Amino acid sequence: MIKILFKLAIFLIAFNAVAQNSLDAVIKNAEDNMPLLGANAVVAGTNIGATANIDGEVTLSGIPDGTQKIVFSFVGFSIEEVTLNFPRTTQDTLEIFLQPGGEEMDEVIIQSTRSRRSIADLPTRVEVISGEELTEKGNMKPGDIRMLLNETTGIQTQQTSAISGNSSIRIQGLDGKYTQLLKDGYPLYSGFSGGLSLLQIVPLDLQQVEVIKGSSSTLYGGGAIAGLVNLISKTPGEERELNFMLNATSALGLDLSGFYSDTYGKLGTTVFASYNIGSPYDPADIGLTAIPEYNRYTINPRIFYEFTEDTKLDIGVNTTVEERTGGNIDYLEGEEVEDPFFERNNTARTTLQSGFEHSWNDNNRFNLKNSFSFFDREIETGDYIFAGNQFASYNEASVVFGTDKMEWVGGLNLWVDRFEQDVLTDAPVVDYEHLTYGAFIQNNWTATDWFQLETGLRTDYQNEYGWFVLPRISAMFTISDAITTRIGGGMGYKTPSVFTEDAERLQFRNVMPIDVSSTEAENSIGGNFDINYRTELFETIEFTSNTLFFYTKIDKPIILENTSEGIFEYLQPDGFIESKGIEANLKFGYKDFKLFTGYTFADVNRTENGNTFEMPLVSKHRLNNVLMYELHEKLKIGLEGYYFSPQQLSSGATGQDYWIFGLMMEKLWEDFSIFLNFENFTDTRQTRFDSIYTGSISNPQFRDIYAPVDGFVVNGGIKLFF
Repeated sequence: MIKILFKLAIFLIAFNAVAQNSLDAVIKNAEDNMPLLGANAVVAGTNIGATANIDGEVTLSGIPDGTQKIVFSFVGFSIEEVTLNFPRTTQDTLEIFLQPGGEEMDEVIIQSTRSRRSIADLPTRVEVISGEELTEKGNMKPGDIRMLLNETTGIQTQQTSAISGNSSIRIQGLDGKYTQLLKDGYPLYSGFSGGLSLLQIVPLDLQQVEVIKGSSSTLYGGGAIAGLVNLISKTPGEERELNFMLNATSALGLDLSGFYSDTYGKLGTTVFASYNIGSPYDPADIGLTAIPEYNRYTINPRIFYEFTEDTKLDIGVNTTVEERTGGNIDYLEGEEVEDPFFERNNTARTTLQSGFEHSWNDNNRFNLKNSFSFFDREIETGDYIFAGNQFASYNEASVVFGTDKMEWVGGLNLWVDRFEQDVLTDAPVVDYEHLTYGAFIQNNWTATDWFQLETGLRTDYQNEYGWFVLPRISAMFTISDAITTRIGGGMGYKTPSVFTEDAERLQFRNVMPIDVSSTEAENSIGGNFDINYRTELFETIEFTSNTLFFYTKIDKPIILENTSEGIFEYLQPDGFIESKGIEANLKFGYKDFKLFTGYTFADVNRTENGNTFEMPLVSKHRLNNVLMYELHEKLKIGLEGYYFSPQQLSSGATGQDYWIFGLMMEKLWEDFSIFLNFENFTDTRQTRFDSIYTGSISNPQFRDIYAPVDGFVVNGGIKLFF
């Protein structure tokens, strides 16, 4: 009897082993081979699942016989599906490698905050454009970064010249003078040199773009009331990189660029060079250029030297020379024109920059950086010329020390900004020399697994406007694996400058110098709160949402006023500017498809003497929509649609709302790719539904530019990889 029961038990165990199976797997990040703690493995169509441990190990038990689909997933990574037959012939452990999702930035290291933490560990809200998105925008507009920024939620590039394309960056509806533009942490594009900066920065040598919205002056000083944009250059990688790009447009433009990087033992180098040329283009046939004639050369060599693994030095030179002329297209095409109207910009920009870093360990290091910038620009419009040269230098010494849980960053900086105007008329010159001495300290505290706090304090002394004390605080709460929130705020300031959007529109004609004795620096206070949510819908669709609420108040803003016949002065009436609103971003990912939707609501008003006015040239409602189909390293197809609501104009009128649509595609092979882009294929142009000037073509009085003027443009080309 006992023998019978024993044999029956053995039979039942064997039967159960046949009918119910197990699977062991290790789930890793495909990029760095690191295990993914918290990754999921699920048997499709069942409730059988498990979560990976700290070593990425996961065990699934009770798997029925037959063909089963095993789904491996992790938030921020692409889903991997494996089909297996059970029982398996072997019991080996599967190695599963998940690819990071295209726009999820968990592993991206942020440089703007100086702490170099990953984006997932920062209480300060940082938005990053990198990788495939940067490449796609570079295909669409290889000659400059306007499209790269304009198609980002909460950012609008405002065209300040109808015929030359000059533009500025507006963040959350605030004037371009409140945005700080950096290159590798150096404030190279301010004052006189900022007017053409967006047109002269080529995106193809960028590794990533970091955007911090809100009051961020405690990071790099005054000028970042609306936020800062930090352009991070490529550095040498483990393998040699040699790329070339040729692009041509239906608007008679041509772009040729090349990038090279390599290492030779302790020495590394990168070299970027580009040539951009365009012919005058008038799609509206009104006799004025929508795209000017231009000719630009750029070269940017950098050298990196590693004395030891812990001590590094880099030195670079960036040179840009350009001639840009817009206006009467017949005149630009060589025809005889009586009293032609034109605007010619001749610029030469040279920047020398160097950085030194010494690390004691992973958490302690010393950084020293320096830059010298020389910028010459001449603006000619008929019988009027405005010209001058700007010298700027930024010097900073900082130290990072502490532990992973308690990190400190402190430093000192000196910012020199000097402008000398060429004396060509009897009008007063707008020369200035600004010296800003700064000291800053910030603390990053990881209190618990769910709470992190970042605090900062900056003190600046400016030689004409005195002392500024700027506190800043940000906190991050990790409520669950799927929900994270950030809240922060701070104070900022902006010293008065004649070089603003309003003065740029006038080519600085009859703009008087600022009276320092009767003006004060503009001061601001602001805050933001955002919620991030990530999950999987129906076990097949990756879903990410981010909602940001923002508020900024600027006291006593400087206003350019026409005080008498043709004379413009900067005045500072009692009042303030308020910017408040919402940004919402949604992302859906299903297999090879991705859908991005962004919405911006910006309510920006100026209050003066008790009266409130809506700020001009602010699209209160904006929609960004991008649908992408991508076969990894084989094919990319993208469809875009952008909506701009009616904008208040300076004249008191209201502009028309409009949509812009685009279609891009790229076919990739191992050594080259071919791309084609149909930008604004519905030919949305302000000249189709509104005028851009009044008066005669010889003396046009330009209206606000609130919609595209170049219309439908096709561009395409080839990229070579060696």
